[in-house]
Amino acid sequence: MKRSIVVFCSLMLAVLAVSAHAQVAPSATSHRTEIYAGGEVSFFQPDYAGQGVAQSSPQKLVGIGAYVDADFTRWIQIEAEGRWLHWNELMIRPPTGSSFGIYQNTYMIGPRVPVGTFKGFTPYGKFLIGWASMTELSGRATAWTYGGGVDYQLSRKISVRCFDFEYQQWRVAPTLHPYGGSVGLSYRIF
Repeated sequence: MKRSIVVFCSLMLAVLAVSAHAQVAPSATSHRTEIYAGGEVSFFQPDYAGQGVAQSSPQKLVGIGAYVDADFTRWIQIEAEGRWLHWNELMIRPPTGSSFGIYQNTYMIGPRVPVGTFKGFTPYGKFLIGWASMTELSGRATAWTYGGGVDYQLSRKISVRCFDFEYQQWRVAPTLHPYGGSVGLSYRIF
């Protein structure tokens, strides 16, 4: 827990240090706040195959997600996302009772740091924190996400999420480490 807090604080300090300027930018080049809302399709290895043991699942989960990117300045950006992995569930048949499928849901928010823009492509890194839920999990688990990807500015209003990779750490017993990728499309609201 302490190590995660140190990593999060270090990331925030790095973002603030990079965005600090010695001089004020002219108003003609200042950055306006932009907000993008989008949807995505995700493919994840859930790191769980049932019976309370963290292990690779023989089936990948497939699902949909929604995200919002708020770009306040070039270096200060926030991403919020929700993901619902409910397709291609691994069916578990316990010794007593009927079978059920394993699904996973996540709700995260945190800083997103773009590396730069090259011919419309913008690679970025992100660190999100939030909560997760799963079939056999009663209640919610705190979860951290480390990830990154590439967005492509298709037009002034439309951005394509070419690829987004995430490695998650769920604070639950046993600790789970799901990982996967997503592709999507977003529209600039402001």
